[in-house]
Amino acid sequence: MRIALAADNGAWHKARLGAALARLGAEPVLVSLADVTIATGAGEPLRVLGFFDGLPDGVLLRTIAGGTFEATTLRLGVLHALVAAGTVVWNSPTAIERSVDKAMTSLLLARHGIPTPETFVLSRREAAAALVAREAGPGRPLVLKPLFGSQGEGLQLVERPEELPPEELVGRVYYLQRYIARRDGAWQDYRVFVCGGRAVAGMIREGDGWITNVHRGGRPLPWAIPGRAADLAEAAARAVGVDYTGIDLVEDGEGGFLVLEVNSMPAWSGLQQVTAVDIAETVARGFLAAVRARAPGPRLVAQG
Repeated sequence: MRIALAADNGAWHKARLGAALARLGAEPVLVSLADVTIATGAGEPLRVLGFFDGLPDGVLLRTIAGGTFEATTLRLGVLHALVAAGTVVWNSPTAIERSVDKAMTSLLLARHGIPTPETFVLSRREAAAALVAREAGPGRPLVLKPLFGSQGEGLQLVERPEELPPEELVGRVYYLQRYIARRDGAWQDYRVFVCGGRAVAGMIREGDGWITNVHRGGRPLPWAIPGRAADLAEAAARAVGVDYTGIDLVEDGEGGFLVLEVNSMPAWSGLQQVTAVDIAETVARGFLAAVRARAPGPRLVAQG
C-alpha cells in the first residue's frame, strides 16, 4: 500500500501515527499538503511529493497547515481531487468542511435528530443583539464561539446585548449556543473518541473554569463510557460523516447527554493518559482497513 501521512505539525501525534502504521505493515510517507502541486500538460496533474510514479492509495490526515483563505481552499481542493482519483482520505475533505464549520455541524446534527444545546447562527449584530436580549440574561448566558475555531479558543459568555463584539471581530457570523450548567456547579464535560463508527475511548474533562479543554488546562480523568453516551457519539459521527473524531458531550441534567462539538482533526494526548486503548493504533488500523477495502481499479499515474 502507498500511504501518505499528512501532518504539518503536532510532533507527538505524528510520531505515534507513523509508528502505528509501520507496526501494521505500512510504510507511510510524511507529506505536507502545502507541498502538493498541480501541473497540467503531462499525465496526472496532481503531484504529491514522495509519490513520483502515481498517487497514494491512502492519505491519513492529521492536520492541515494554517494559511490564507486561498491556501486553505487549495489544500481542500487537493483532498477532493485525491478522493475523486480513488485515494482513501481520512478524514475526507467533505467531513472536514462540515465539522470545521460549526454552523453546518449544528445544522446536520439537528436534521438527524441529535440532541445539542439550542443554537443560533446570525450574520448581523442587530439580529444577534435582539436574540441575546430575548434568550439570555444574568445567570443564563449564551456561549459565543468562533465559527472556525478549536481547543476552546475565543469562547465568550454573553448575557447582555452590549457584550457582543462588532461584526468584523467575529468574521461577520455570530454563532451562539445555550450554556448548559451542571446542577452540581462543577466545570466538567466529556470527550468520546469514535473511530470507524465505534466509540473506542472516553474521558471526563474537569476544569478550574467553564472552559475544560485539556489544551486550556483541563484535567483528563478516566471514564467508562455509558451506553447512551457511546450511542450518541456514534450517531453524531455518522451525521457529520467523519471517520475518526472526538465528540464533546455535556450532561443535559435529565440523565442524558447533548453534543457540543464534532472534531474532524482531534488531538488525543490527554485522552491517551487515561485510557488503555492505543488511540493512534486504533486510527491506523481502521484507516488501513478502509484502504484495503477500496474496490480495486485503475490508478492514475503521473508522467513526465
